[in-house]
Amino acid sequence: MATRVDEEYQQLKKQVHSHLIERLDEEGFEVERTDVSLLEKFVEANVNQYIAHHRVPLATAEQIMLARETLDEIVGLGPLEPLLADTEVNDILVNGPLNVFVEVAGVLQKSPTRFIDDDHVMRIIRRILAPLGRRLDESSPMVDARLQDGSRVNAIIPPIALDGPSISIRKFTQKHLAASDLVNLGSLTRECLDLLVKIVQGRRNLLVSGGTGTGKTTILNLLSQFIPKDERIVTIEDSAELQLNHPHIVRLETRPANAEGSGRISARELVINALRMRPDRVIVGEVRAGEIIELMQAMNTGHEGSMSTIHANSSKDAMIRIETLLAVNGYDAGEQAIGRLIGSSLDVLVQLKRLSNGRRIVSEVVEMTPTKSNPYQMNVLYQAPDIREEVLEGEAQ
Repeated sequence: MATRVDEEYQQLKKQVHSHLIERLDEEGFEVERTDVSLLEKFVEANVNQYIAHHRVPLATAEQIMLARETLDEIVGLGPLEPLLADTEVNDILVNGPLNVFVEVAGVLQKSPTRFIDDDHVMRIIRRILAPLGRRLDESSPMVDARLQDGSRVNAIIPPIALDGPSISIRKFTQKHLAASDLVNLGSLTRECLDLLVKIVQGRRNLLVSGGTGTGKTTILNLLSQFIPKDERIVTIEDSAELQLNHPHIVRLETRPANAEGSGRISARELVINALRMRPDRVIVGEVRAGEIIELMQAMNTGHEGSMSTIHANSSKDAMIRIETLLAVNGYDAGEQAIGRLIGSSLDVLVQLKRLSNGRRIVSEVVEMTPTKSNPYQMNVLYQAPDIREEVLEGEAQ
């Protein structure tokens, strides 16, 4: 009996898909304009007919699965469809056709999902890119894109990807966790929440720091809920993920270069433009390049209460990362001047951490208290109980 992982089944699936494409052409179906329920009936009937004609030994359950997967190939993103529909899955990572991993509750695990071969993965990548007019080939082997639901996609293909085409999807969720949810999940304490609300409403300039998958965007969304409703907010993102329930917001999104290499709009350009739009607060989804210069200067010149996120594993690492970003992106100043800019621009840093069990927490909240001799002096306002226990254990040893 064939199973999902059998090569025999995968080859059957490939043949059935080719057959269905021919039948759709013969019948003059325009897939994009045809009702899905009608396509579903057509696919089911033709799959059953193909199985009967070729006398393929498939159980009824497998035949139903084959019809469903063939429909996903025709109208959706093939093997990715069940994973995209699964609300428990946060990230989908395709490392070639046979190795698909998912992140569930902060923990990576191998999925039984697989593709037929490299060509199958490439077909799905092209389907993702087709509505966007984006290009992916040997001369341009990497691309960032976004699915219709807002999920972020990165694809990279051979010869750059040595083990076959790779897809990385960070799923976008319409349902963001409320403050009470995060407290109940143990991501932060009530004490921490009250402190963060006070910081936001006090118009302190704030940076959320953390490693990959620690929930930086989730916390930024949470903090934004406490911005007074009479303030004007301008957001700048590479991929629009922030969902601010606010009456006065202008959302800006960067744009990559087109196939000819022109038309790119960077986050730095958008921050510069945002400052001409009379914002009370500027929120940058993530600082990773030259936009750090404009954001620091905006924080230092009247746009109190601005926010952003940065990739760093600790508060001290975040300071080093900001320094580095300023230096490599042309901020022409000495070490002391850079230190003074950071110390006078940034008020509070919220550090996130993912524990070994996958739980994401606010590990600490620190206040910048710069002095003449140490522009990066910090005062710890909050430290998570989990982190305090680790520190005490370390001191005891």
